[in-house]
Amino acid sequence: MKQDIYSKITNHIIADLERGVRPWLKPWSGEHAAGRITRPLRANGEAYRGINVIMLWSEAVTKGFAAPIWMTFKQAQELGGHVRKGEKGSPVVYASTFSKTETDEASGAETERDIPFMKGYTVFNAEQVEDLPERFYQLAAPQLDPVERNAEAEAFFAATGADIRHGGNSAHYCGGTDHIQMPPFEAFRDAESYYATLAHEATHWTKHKNRLDRDLGRKRWGDAGYAAEELVAELGADFLSADLSLTPEVRDDHAAYIGHWLKVLKQDARAIFTAAAHAQKAADYLNAFSAADEGTEGEADTGLHQAAA
Repeated sequence: MKQDIYSKITNHIIADLERGVRPWLKPWSGEHAAGRITRPLRANGEAYRGINVIMLWSEAVTKGFAAPIWMTFKQAQELGGHVRKGEKGSPVVYASTFSKTETDEASGAETERDIPFMKGYTVFNAEQVEDLPERFYQLAAPQLDPVERNAEAEAFFAATGADIRHGGNSAHYCGGTDHIQMPPFEAFRDAESYYATLAHEATHWTKHKNRLDRDLGRKRWGDAGYAAEELVAELGADFLSADLSLTPEVRDDHAAYIGHWLKVLKQDARAIFTAAAHAQKAADYLNAFSAADEGTEGEADTGLHQAAA
């Protein structure tokens, strides 16, 4: 029996987690001019979203790609390039819907219902393709590691209007008082660690009933709902870190979550897709504050099934 796409992708992520590897972390490199840290990009420069970000980050780690740019076999040809013989592509998915007519047995009335579905296709990294325009291979100039406050990140989190308090040695979101608690900036080993941690807590902040009203069923520490929300926050922080060109922070106190995530993923092949969709929605919500400040218009992706692209 052919393995469905949900199970195939979930099993790949489970295998990574069982090796102690978080497949959504550290696929970036300072080598490529397209961005020191970025989401995976299509050939036209458009960023991938949702589950595709995780899938292509994982592929970049596994196969050692520095270039963040991906394209189909046909797109490579249209750009004047060709995929090298023997290269194997990487899977991504496309989410859409189809209409189905249903008839009520009692009344005989017909209704139309949209059914979401997931379709897979194959892409290749720019490093697997020869004879592309030079911009696809261009290397970046060396950059120094940030050691001071990041003005872009400061402005980003300030724009959200979140109540961010500093003090103590614990980073967390407190739902009762609706505030984010952060240790002092100086307590972190570098600026990126501070902002990446703040991105994690800001993702939790979006779950409030007056924002995205996200309730994944948490009843107590360590249960499935708790693990699901922590996975959303981890992925949301990674998406935001990529948007802000920050290196995501691997927090020591989160090492225990891997076991919880494995349990959730093994029970539900679609759990990682749902988590990625929630994370994308949270990132969209937080990014919208900065877009509003800049006077630009944009609509957040509110449909879970649409966050795969």
